[in-house]
Amino acid sequence: TSHTWFWNLIQNDFKNGNIDLDGCIRLLEKMQINFDEDHLKHIFKKTIDKHSGDIISMDDFRAIYRALVHRPEFEELFKAYSIDGNILPDGQLLKFLAKEQFQTEANETTALEIIMKYEPIDEVRKRRQMSFEGFIRYMNSDECSIFKNQHRSIYQDMTQPLCDYFISSSHNTYLIADQLMGPSHLWGYTSALLKGCRCLEIDCWDGHNNEPIVYHGHTLTSKIPFRSVIHVIDKYAFMSSPYPLVLSLENHCSPKQQEVMASCLKSVLGDKLLSAPLGGEVDMTRLPSPEALKYKVLIKNKKVGTLEQSMLRIEEDYVGEAEEVSDSDVPSDDDYPEDTPPVRSRSPSKRKGDRRSSPPPQKKSKVKKTKIALALSDLVVYTKSQKFVGFEHSLQYQKCWENNSIGESQARKLARVSASQFIAHTTRFITRIYPKGSRMKSSNYNPQEFWNVGCQMVALNFQTPGPFMELQDGKFRDNGGCGYVLKPAFLRDRNTTFTPRNVGAHSRPMSLSIRLITGHQLPPSAMSKTNKADPTVQIEIYGVPEDQAKKRSSVVKSNALCPKWNETFSFNIQVPELAMIRFCVEDEVSLVNKDFLGQYTLPVMSLNTGYRNIPLLSKDGTKLESASLFVHVWFY
Repeated sequence: TSHTWFWNLIQNDFKNGNIDLDGCIRLLEKMQINFDEDHLKHIFKKTIDKHSGDIISMDDFRAIYRALVHRPEFEELFKAYSIDGNILPDGQLLKFLAKEQFQTEANETTALEIIMKYEPIDEVRKRRQMSFEGFIRYMNSDECSIFKNQHRSIYQDMTQPLCDYFISSSHNTYLIADQLMGPSHLWGYTSALLKGCRCLEIDCWDGHNNEPIVYHGHTLTSKIPFRSVIHVIDKYAFMSSPYPLVLSLENHCSPKQQEVMASCLKSVLGDKLLSAPLGGEVDMTRLPSPEALKYKVLIKNKKVGTLEQSMLRIEEDYVGEAEEVSDSDVPSDDDYPEDTPPVRSRSPSKRKGDRRSSPPPQKKSKVKKTKIALALSDLVVYTKSQKFVGFEHSLQYQKCWENNSIGESQARKLARVSASQFIAHTTRFITRIYPKGSRMKSSNYNPQEFWNVGCQMVALNFQTPGPFMELQDGKFRDNGGCGYVLKPAFLRDRNTTFTPRNVGAHSRPMSLSIRLITGHQLPPSAMSKTNKADPTVQIEIYGVPEDQAKKRSSVVKSNALCPKWNETFSFNIQVPELAMIRFCVEDEVSLVNKDFLGQYTLPVMSLNTGYRNIPLLSKDGTKLESASLFVHVWFY
């Protein structure tokens, strides 16, 4: 049957005689077969070398199709469950699902749905059976991916306070290269939003004609109009996620241009802009949830006074009014060698009663004063930027709607020496971490160490590919890619005893076993003139210090089309809820030099068990259409 089906499918393309390479490519595309052109060209060349000329017959095409599609590792599995080696009845498919894929909840309906979806031969499908062709299509599908299908959609509780979630966050979003000379571009915002990023950074400076601009101050990076940035945000804000988007303003503008910013935010974003507390509630003890703030844009900036005063002022007409905020209230990204000279005011603030009971004075230092336009200040509701003084200070004086930004170096030190206080802090307040200013090439730090202590907004340079950006992409692949991932219970509980170096009773150890079976159509080596590579796979675990691990496979020489390993790797993971797993395929150029070929990173809790395909991604995170690894995953 499958023989007849195949000829019927291709004979039309051969009605005018044999076909060349382009015809072969068109036919494979029509059949919806993923292939790497280098591999196809190599197989095609081997086929035509057997006879002169550069065209192939139907039989030749069938051999090419089999070389690309009929994988021996799939055939072995199929034959183990097939009755006659040709057909898999629904009952046998069900056995395969239960025994090999650990799908204990699978029933006859599940098996039938798979047959209806993946079996290409009508006759076989009508008999509720599966041919090898259908089995191949099923094994290559998303349903057999290593990433759990349920985690591709939003499945977590989205009604907890905002501070209970890890939030996908970008640093210097406007940059698409380095932060010294690189271009600023609107694409930075578009691509971050399409990736599901939920906290964007906007560095605002005074521009000509009273129009604020966005760029990396005191550098040669190019400038873009603030208004254009807000238009792009308005267009793409909720394309990849319905949950709230936070605009983190690093505001260096004069009060006059801050008013232009406020008016632009209101006019462009309209109803999307959150400018008052939900239900008018000003005296809250916990933040609202992502669910309650769906389709809303929140402004993160300095704020004058309280929410109550903002609400009262909205009734008044306060155009042109600005107030001072001393730097003890203000965050500063230490991104700049020198922060901008502040706008100093000669006279103290006239408006009385704008401060709540003030905290005891810190050790005397020059207090920098910054002026903030009330029009912009009043747009800040649940995300007021508050300078981080210390954990004790926050516990005593900080409101739930005040957030801290902490530079990576200070945060790293705090995570090392005061982990339990840091975690107590992040159970209450949104904390944003940002890269140190000395990262001139916009390199990234390891976000894992800050997720380990519950930091919500761990901001990375999205424009810089590499293992740390891959961790970020993998983390937020979870929960439907909506940019919000619920933190584990032990990082939400205010009385938690968990710390990354002392997991104690919070450990739920997992014994994980991964059998690396084969690779398929891996990208050829940059050194190869044909389709060759010497692939090796490194499997890495990121998580609490005790869980960090790396294991490497052997090298398969000169084979990128179908390398075979059949090697098993075991890991013991103490805190799977925080662990990430990364599969990285490299080409061994020499004993000391390896070239990146592809990778895939995902949360350990999103691993599927059984025989699974791992889709490989390129350096910049795009899918390599035909490249994959085939593994068997098992854990308890």
